[in-house]
Amino acid sequence: MDAINFDYAGYQPKGDKKNSDFFEEYRLKIYERRQSSGVNDLVGRMKAIVIQVDAGDGIATMAEIHRMTPNRYHSSYLSNTHKFHVLHTRPEYPALIIMEPLSDGYEDYIKRLNVLYPMSRGKPNTRYVGEIFDCPDTAALRKILEGQSIRFEYKGDTENAFYTAENVLFSNISDFTGNRIGYSNGDFNDPAGLALGERIELTAEERATLQEGVDFAQSHGLDDLMLGYDHMATRILAGEREDAILEFLTMVPYYFWGAYNIQDMNSSTNVNRCPTVSDDKQSPAKVFTANNTPSFVNSFENLPMPTENFVRNFGRRMHHLAVEILDGDHPSGQKNVDYVVGILGQQGVPFLAHVVGECKDSPDLKQIFSKHSQHTLLITEYIERCKAFDGFFTKSNVAALTEAAGKDERYQHGHVFD
Repeated sequence: MDAINFDYAGYQPKGDKKNSDFFEEYRLKIYERRQSSGVNDLVGRMKAIVIQVDAGDGIATMAEIHRMTPNRYHSSYLSNTHKFHVLHTRPEYPALIIMEPLSDGYEDYIKRLNVLYPMSRGKPNTRYVGEIFDCPDTAALRKILEGQSIRFEYKGDTENAFYTAENVLFSNISDFTGNRIGYSNGDFNDPAGLALGERIELTAEERATLQEGVDFAQSHGLDDLMLGYDHMATRILAGEREDAILEFLTMVPYYFWGAYNIQDMNSSTNVNRCPTVSDDKQSPAKVFTANNTPSFVNSFENLPMPTENFVRNFGRRMHHLAVEILDGDHPSGQKNVDYVVGILGQQGVPFLAHVVGECKDSPDLKQIFSKHSQHTLLITEYIERCKAFDGFFTKSNVAALTEAAGKDERYQHGHVFD
């Protein structure tokens, strides 16, 4: 498929989540405007994922990523404020950029946001930042999107010069998601040209620490089983679900795949996918999850609300990144995802619950959440799509995963325990 020929207007979103007339009207208007204004022509696939961690956490973060994902270290760079570490999986999949401030005293919007929430202030500079999409002409795109009230960073606006680098265009943070969207014509497989700063070398000790993760993955055959990021999920407030989706669709040529109510958890899962790829790992799906009712109204019903509680405790932000596991039966007699999770568990990787889902004679999913990383505050999901399952997710699996995460994301304050 390609963005020009995909039938945006004719596509009927899947799911049972009822959207408002406002959403349906502007969803189609946004599709048409993207095409007529040139956004669909200017914005391509996702090229990189950007995460910031606290000062001193860079090596430990990458060691964890080496052990738990297929990302592998490529190179590091030094700016006036940060170290930038670049990791890769396959050339056709997005790169991963880890930003590490040079001191604990560094402060920008991330710290100012994190200190507002009880369960993020302990890692004040740690946050998922956003994604960077391919764009051959960022100046032209800026002009188009600013005409549609999208705001971008300008030199002097930010403490981190990366957000206003010559070959990168970053939006302001979203009021609805807390994430940014970036655009670049740079080659993320060759980051030397990305203006990240001066190339620096890791110490022998640091390289050895990272190599331990590589050796572990290779010795257990994990490199052949962990493929790449399938999707990423941001948690937002109940009343901002439709606005968050429409804002995202304004800025990139994705389409609203559909939304399902997860009744047991009083939430909905809303999926947006890239029509230019046949493999989501080339440009991962963007998922938004939100309560069906805001907390103050839900208090009448006393339904579970782990999604809204996450936002109240951590703020609007990315919740998890999902690594796809190769479909198949492992020689050990298990499904591949069960084998991967078992090996990681033996290495001390904590998980929230058991693997959910069945993969027998019919297409299905098996999934599990890790606990939050102490370095990134992100959960890693492992997902195996068995027998060419193409429904993206199942309601029962999502309910079980949401419940497990909710039990691990609670905060006790006064007489409110959520």
